[in-house]
Amino acid sequence: MQYKLFTSESVCAGHPDKVADQVSDAIVDAVYEQDPQGRVAVETLVTKNQTVLAGEVTTTAKVDFEGVARRVIKRLGYTEDLYDFTDRCDVFVRIQRQSPEIAMGVDEGGAGDQGMMFGYATDETPELMPLPITLAHRLCQAMDEARESRAIPYLRPDGKSQVTVLYENGKPVKVDKVVLAVPHNPEIQNDELAADLYKTVVAPLMQKYGFDVPREALIVNGTGRWIIGGPASDTGLTGRKIVVDGYGGMARVGGGAFSGKDATKVDRSGAYGARFLAKNIVAAGLAKRCEVQLAYVIGKPRPVGQAIETFGTANESPERIEKFADEILDTSVRGIIDGLKLRRPLYEKTAAYGHFGRDLFPWEQLVAVPARA
Repeated sequence: MQYKLFTSESVCAGHPDKVADQVSDAIVDAVYEQDPQGRVAVETLVTKNQTVLAGEVTTTAKVDFEGVARRVIKRLGYTEDLYDFTDRCDVFVRIQRQSPEIAMGVDEGGAGDQGMMFGYATDETPELMPLPITLAHRLCQAMDEARESRAIPYLRPDGKSQVTVLYENGKPVKVDKVVLAVPHNPEIQNDELAADLYKTVVAPLMQKYGFDVPREALIVNGTGRWIIGGPASDTGLTGRKIVVDGYGGMARVGGGAFSGKDATKVDRSGAYGARFLAKNIVAAGLAKRCEVQLAYVIGKPRPVGQAIETFGTANESPERIEKFADEILDTSVRGIIDGLKLRRPLYEKTAAYGHFGRDLFPWEQLVAVPARA
């Protein structure tokens, strides 16, 4: 018997790094709302009473960058003076146009940068995602919903989750440990917080996925106290949660982050294309697990490398699987952008709870399975 513990983590929408990601992606959306051909590469830094926007934007759109940042900060719940980081914090905008040396290649349909990207899928969850990261994301989402709906009214923005799953012979058989961290009203004791989180967040979610997780398997706020969260206590940066954004460490990580980039940046579009292929291969029953790698050169339209790995779980020949992949998506830069219709405002929602595993995104959609040869 082979046993293995595997752990993944996620973070809530109000986590400083996710505040930064959502501001950057809200700028992408604001450009795409007016200019589907716009180019965006924006990084955001958030810290105590201060937000900095830096990067390159080339567009005909008229965007109030500061206004976009303030809207996101307010939406995430940072509206009280207590946090020392609110929708009234200072916002510094340092945004310029894209370098012409990059633009001349991208204008011809080439990649906006070099790099390699990975997409992954597994049949161990309905989302065709690894179980540990799926549960971690859903826990953070449930904590945020409990705060916003006031089901647990004393929670504050920010938070993290961590889930350890026991695998036996490659199959998840038990949720071994759940770790949650979330800031809260100072009058609330940790025992009350843990009881409310278990009843409202943990138990219902685990039951939905078919697991009975006892109360003693839950750890809440490891130090015993967390009052002030968000950028007032921890600086956040765009692109610092690439493992959280992807597959929780279960699959390999590509060369760059997703958020703040328009679709010509293959760090983003290539990763989405690779996930689309991997998910459809597994959904079509061609394999139980699949990882797709793509690699690009700046200014060149087609990948210089494309590989499909099924980890010994394939139900068809490699040639048949590769043919299927070629039939459902053209992996040139333009082919992915047009095939998945990526030049539109849909990115702010990607920047919390993972870029993969939610059907509201086009790279998560399933295609009709071509007839077998």
